[in-house]
Amino acid sequence: MTRRYFGTDGIRGTVGESPITADFMLKLGWATGRVLTREKGRARVMIGKDTRISGYMFESALESGLSAAGVDVMLLGPMPTPAIAYLTRTFRADAGIVISASHNPFQDNGIKFFSAAGTKLADEVEARIEAMLEEPLTTVAPDRLGKAMRVDDAPGRYIEFCKSTIPDRVSLHGLKMVVDCAHGATYHIAPSVFREMGAEVSLIGATPDGLNINQEVGSTHPAALRAAVIQQGADLGVAFDGDGDRVLLVDADGREIDGDDILYLIARDRHARGELGGGVVGTLMSNFGLAAAMEELEIPFERAKVGDRYVMERLATHGWQLGGESSGHIVCGHVQTTGDGIVSALQVLAIMVREQQSLGRLLAGLQKAPQALVNVRLTPGSDAKALLEQASLRQAVSSLEAELGDQGRVLLRASGTEPLIRVMVEGRPHLDVDALARRLADDVQALLG
Repeated sequence: MTRRYFGTDGIRGTVGESPITADFMLKLGWATGRVLTREKGRARVMIGKDTRISGYMFESALESGLSAAGVDVMLLGPMPTPAIAYLTRTFRADAGIVISASHNPFQDNGIKFFSAAGTKLADEVEARIEAMLEEPLTTVAPDRLGKAMRVDDAPGRYIEFCKSTIPDRVSLHGLKMVVDCAHGATYHIAPSVFREMGAEVSLIGATPDGLNINQEVGSTHPAALRAAVIQQGADLGVAFDGDGDRVLLVDADGREIDGDDILYLIARDRHARGELGGGVVGTLMSNFGLAAAMEELEIPFERAKVGDRYVMERLATHGWQLGGESSGHIVCGHVQTTGDGIVSALQVLAIMVREQQSLGRLLAGLQKAPQALVNVRLTPGSDAKALLEQASLRQAVSSLEAELGDQGRVLLRASGTEPLIRVMVEGRPHLDVDALARRLADDVQALLG
């Protein structure tokens, strides 16, 4: 399906630039409401957001549009993206809307949708919403306007859900943790979850002001967490992104534990206990070492295109439960319908408690190949797809692939969430993958001028 507005992860862009404007959000709320009421008559939608200052504006605009279409609205305030998925299910709402640009800076914002089942909207529903956006906005009769209410106990409900995803007998007493909330949506949730389970928690990135989300903290900037873990002598650190659907860890030595590491830990543990329920889905970015480790454990492993939408599609196709991305977006389908940073972290913590082992020891069986990732920012007006089709760039990739042979691999792709071309080179330990990735990134930059 060719989408005008929807990307792989909803609608996203710079605030004030089309389509991330107040008038578009008003129309988007109305169009969504019209699609829902055509199917169900009366409908109810939940709206949550991260901590960006623009969230106030877009929350009001979406609420107005939904009300004009005759849809009742339940406002959750700042909540992690996976919390909206969970609460949409438990409140039996017809859809959930998240106002967030995830790991992007505060200048960006976006919209994500969840179905009544807490999963991504089906392509055909997105297509109907886009088609409705082309229609003139009309308002239902005054007696049919939608009502709005705030859900005051939303944080407490989600905190209890997170704790319920690991057995009651698992206690975090004795664990010293540093938690980095990226000044984002987990700031008032994650600390309570870990403290209530017994951990000693210190915080960074937990004082949002509307402008500092993801600013030098969080899963995209782990240096702050590494420094805090080492300085405080903590057992581990946990970092979320701005909307809480991603997580990265840091062990006691300051070593970064990414999504591939987390997938390995959860898969190995659930497989050993006979609870994996099939295989594991990674992505084209997943490290070769993860695939090799899955093969050694005799766990089926498949790569999807990058993006949680594609991971979820492959999981649904196979009826599997566990998948994710090296960026830290992990889907634990046995307890949650979407990627959930807090839930994923708890799965790892439960393993540490059960096995009485540090993260370093638990990861001894995973030998990852060196991997380098360089992001090249697109210039305004650049067409990422056309750029990747340039003959000179395709030749540069082919030459590097020939140079690597069976000792490595190359991946160039356009980011689905930011104006970036991502250059990834992976290879055996004797290769300087950083230099090779930079060389290819320079070729991309040269085409951009």
